[in-house]
Amino acid sequence: MNALNMPPWMKGLSGNGQALAAPILIIMLLAMMILPLPAFVLDLFFSFNIALSIIVLLTSLYTVKPLDFMAFPTVLLISTMLRLALNVASTRVVLTEGHTGPDAAGKVIEAFGHFLIGGNYTVGIVVFVILTIINFVVVTKGAGRIAEVGARFALDAMPGKQMAIDADLNAGLIGEPEARRRRNEVSQEAEFYGAMDGASKYVRGDAIAGILVTVINIVGGLLVGMIQHDMGFADALKNYVLLAIGDGLVAQIPSLIISIAAGIVVSRVASESDIGTQVISQLFAKPQVMYITAAIIGGMGLIPGMPNLVFILLAAVLGGSGYLLQKKEKDKVAAAAAKEAAGPGGAGGPGGGAQAAPEQEEATWQDVLAVDTLGLEVGYRLIPLVDKTQGGELLKRIKGIRKKFAQEVGFLAPPVHIRDNLELKPSAYRITLKGVEVGTGEAFNGQFLAINPGMASGTLPGMVTTDPAFGLPAIWIDASLRDQATGMGYTVVDAGTVVATHLNHLITTHASELLGRAEVQSLLDHLAKESPKLVEDLVPKMLSLSALQKVLQNLLAEGVHIRDMRTIIETLAEFTPHTQDPSDLTAQVRVALGRAIVQQLFPTGGELSVMTLDNRLERLLMQAMQTGGADAAGIEPGLADTIAQQAASATAQQEALGVTPVLLVPGALRPLLSRFLRRALPQLKVLSHAEIPETKTIRVTSLVGAQ
Repeated sequence: MNALNMPPWMKGLSGNGQALAAPILIIMLLAMMILPLPAFVLDLFFSFNIALSIIVLLTSLYTVKPLDFMAFPTVLLISTMLRLALNVASTRVVLTEGHTGPDAAGKVIEAFGHFLIGGNYTVGIVVFVILTIINFVVVTKGAGRIAEVGARFALDAMPGKQMAIDADLNAGLIGEPEARRRRNEVSQEAEFYGAMDGASKYVRGDAIAGILVTVINIVGGLLVGMIQHDMGFADALKNYVLLAIGDGLVAQIPSLIISIAAGIVVSRVASESDIGTQVISQLFAKPQVMYITAAIIGGMGLIPGMPNLVFILLAAVLGGSGYLLQKKEKDKVAAAAAKEAAGPGGAGGPGGGAQAAPEQEEATWQDVLAVDTLGLEVGYRLIPLVDKTQGGELLKRIKGIRKKFAQEVGFLAPPVHIRDNLELKPSAYRITLKGVEVGTGEAFNGQFLAINPGMASGTLPGMVTTDPAFGLPAIWIDASLRDQATGMGYTVVDAGTVVATHLNHLITTHASELLGRAEVQSLLDHLAKESPKLVEDLVPKMLSLSALQKVLQNLLAEGVHIRDMRTIIETLAEFTPHTQDPSDLTAQVRVALGRAIVQQLFPTGGELSVMTLDNRLERLLMQAMQTGGADAAGIEPGLADTIAQQAASATAQQEALGVTPVLLVPGALRPLLSRFLRRALPQLKVLSHAEIPETKTIRVTSLVGAQ
């Protein structure tokens, strides 16, 4: 029967074969407890139990983080139930067939009884009790305690981790799928440690049950052998004690292995390497430690009566290992120095004579270095934030910043060239635009910046500073004060977020300078994929690429996004036959984008709270434009100072009300006042009446120039 002709129910079974493993295992466990099993089947299951415990131990050794083995609590429960079921099945066989000889319960139990305890009952009982104590008192109890503490800490840290995920999502550093994955990982971590805390109780109960089962097997076996089968005490003791101890050992050894695996899983710290690599690279990594240990062991070997040969041999091995480690470190340093010193003309002349002075090469065009559009320079203490090998989170954040910028503003910002600068302070950084510094600040790796948004209560110990992006009062605090600062109303961010936020703010502020001809051409090429005729008719037939670039830069300079390139191109195609002036074209494009501009400034509500000009001031400005042109230089200095002061006062009132400061003016005055007020009040947006959609209601909150 091929797959096409297979019935639906059979296809479901074949496709979900792994899902049937759990029901089959449960049925098998119940059958082992109820049905009598032959000795060969017992050997098979005991061997499988040992193999399963070894697989679990090796899997725990090679996991990188606890959640990589998320099924471990369930595996722990299943393995415990498997051992108990085997105890029940083997007890039945021991009591019913034990009089026939030591191989009555299978070869595995006989082998453990003979080879591990050597046929000596006292030794067997002592070994069994020691293994049970180690498993019950040491390994399982410690693993359970670690799981309990880990579960408590995971639950306590859950709100903070969720808030950090939400903050990264709101900042655009991660997307919704990544945020969902991180939230699931946080909840799974708490559930895992909680499940491990509960599952460890099964192992402790298994250890107690192992002791009771062994005692019952010995007592019951003696009674069955002497009463039912008329065996002598010595013969019954020989058979049943050997079988009972072998049965107990064959169950306790896999149990001990599983308990060790549980301790390894819950006690390890998550990293990018498995436990074996961690131990070797950290425990045997320092030559000084090896030398000191070798000296101590060697000194003990010189004491009379000590095993001198063993101690001295071990000391020699440790000393040799330390020498090899030290030599390896020196070779690395020498290789790095040689690589740094190597350069053109650095090799000696032929014949092995004195090294000739390097000949100065002629200057070429390769010596002309291109200026990076965007650059980030960091001090040496901030290198871990931008070093990929050290898990630098700032690199991921910068990628998220560029992606968010492209989605919101409408074009792809140039890549950020990152390098270290030893001339800066150790914790300082500098942001450059076309080789010129546009922002600088300090960020202390390992500490957190508590920013006071204006509602924080109380003060915190730390270094007082200001937020480099927005100038808000802030304090650099230790990580231990993070939760306290959050509870007091501070906005707490790490050093990487401080640098990323500052960079994001500067990129948004200087968006017009980042839009070059290459970016404009890329925008046109992207739009031409959907509307090739629209782009072809405008550029370069009606409007040059440089004029289009100037219009887009004018929009970006005033904080207008250019995502709607279709509307921008269509508007330019309509008005370009009448004028080629970039300022006039920008005004027409702003009117076409009016709904988007207002939506950007007032995301919610149908009423717009704005400021306007007094009628007398409006007439004065119109007269100044007629005499001096559309330039702020045409405004009389005293009047310009009065306008700036009153606009600043009205802007402060708007911000106190929680409203975006917007000045509504006639269309003819808008370019003049926008250029005039932009430098002193960058947060103030100047709109014209024509840019307000008809569906919006205007509410005037203050007049500029009323006094």
